[in-house]
Amino acid sequence: MPAKQSVIVIGAGPVGLCLTLALAQQGVPIVLIEALSDDNYLQQVPRAGSNHPSTLEFFDRIGLYERLLPRGIVAPKFQYWDRQDSAVIAEFDHVHLKDDTKFPFVLQCERIKIIEEALAMAKAHPLVTVRMSTTFTGFSQSADGVTVEVTNPDGETETLSGGYLVSAEGARSIVRKELGLEFEGFTYPERTLNIEVAYDFKKHGFTERNYISDPVEYSNLFHWKGPPDRWRIHFPTDPDEDEAKLTDHKAMQARLKAFLPIDGDFDICGFNLYPVHQRVAKKFRVGRVILVGDSAHVNSPIGGMGLNSGVHDAFNLADKLVRVLRGEAHDGELDRYDRQRRQIAIKHTQAQTIRNKRLLEEREPAVRRRNHEELRRSAEDPVLARKFLLRASLLESLRDAEQIE
Repeated sequence: MPAKQSVIVIGAGPVGLCLTLALAQQGVPIVLIEALSDDNYLQQVPRAGSNHPSTLEFFDRIGLYERLLPRGIVAPKFQYWDRQDSAVIAEFDHVHLKDDTKFPFVLQCERIKIIEEALAMAKAHPLVTVRMSTTFTGFSQSADGVTVEVTNPDGETETLSGGYLVSAEGARSIVRKELGLEFEGFTYPERTLNIEVAYDFKKHGFTERNYISDPVEYSNLFHWKGPPDRWRIHFPTDPDEDEAKLTDHKAMQARLKAFLPIDGDFDICGFNLYPVHQRVAKKFRVGRVILVGDSAHVNSPIGGMGLNSGVHDAFNLADKLVRVLRGEAHDGELDRYDRQRRQIAIKHTQAQTIRNKRLLEEREPAVRRRNHEELRRSAEDPVLARKFLLRASLLESLRDAEQIE
C-alpha cells in the first residue's frame, strides 16, 4: 500500500497494539506513536487483566495468546460472595461455553504483560514503525488524508502523514478533545482503592476471580501470576477522605484485615487510588479520525470489561479499515464501526458495568436477598448459566454488534 494509505495510531496500550498488529498482519503500514520511552514503558501502574474468552479469540488471531498463556492463570470459574456471611453465593463455570468458544475460561494476565508481549511483536513487524518517546500534539485532516504533529525525543516538531488517524490514547484523549466530542456520562463520587498483596487467598476458599457483595464495603478479589503470586483487592472509598489517609500503610492494613482477619500483616506489593467513570464519546468517528478503547468509552472495572471491549473495538475497526484500504468497501463502512461499537458501549458495556456495581453495593436487605437468589438459580441451571456467561464474557455483545448495520 502507498504511504498515504498508512494508518497512524496514537497510544501503545493493549488496544492500540492490537489494532496495530491486526492491520499490519493484513499488509497495512502502521506508524505507532507512544509518549513513554523504552526505559519507563514497563513501569506503568498495574491494572486490568481479566481477559474474557471473546478477547482470547482475538489474541489468538494475531499470535498474541500463545505468548500470554505462560504468563497468566487459566481461570474457568468465578464466584460471588456475601461478605456479611463470609459465604459463597454462587459459582459460575465457563465450561458452559465449551460449544461457543475454544477458550471456555478467563485468562488472568495483567495489562503490563499484554503490552510487553504485543510491543515486542509490533517492533519485530516490518510494516510497523514504532516511535517511542514521541509526544502527539495535534492533527489536521482533509478528504485525502491526515497530517499529525509530534514532538520527537530530541524536542523537535515533526509532521507525519497517513490515510487515517486512530486515537488509542486513553480517557484523556487529545484527539477526542480537539474534535470537540462530548464525553457523555458521569463520574462516581467515590474513588476505588486497589491494593496488591502477596498472600494465598485460595486457602480461604476463594477462586481466581471473586466479586464480594456488601452494603457497607463491597470488593473484588483477583489472582495474578508471579513470582510472587499476587492478589489484587478493590475497595470503594469515602469521597471526602484524604488520599494520604486512604493510602497510609496502617490504614490499608486495617482495611485488609477487616476484609480477612489474619495473624500478622499482609505483604502489600503495591496500591493505587483512582476515580471511576461511566462515559461514552458522542461519536467514534469523524472523517478520517477514529476513536477506540478508553478514548471512546470508559467504565467501572467491575466485570473486567474495559480492556476487553477496547480490544473488540480494535478488531472491529481493523477488519473494516483493511477492506476500505484495499478498495473492497466504501469509506462509509467506517460509519458502521461507529454505529456498532458505540451502541455496544452504551447498551452492553455501560449497562452491564453499572448493573455489576449496583449488585455488589445493594443496601436494601430484601433486594440483596432477591439478587443473591437470582445468582444462585443462574449458576445452578446450565441454560441460565450459559446465558449469564455469554453476557459476562462479551460473546453476546460481539454477536449483537454484527446485527447492527
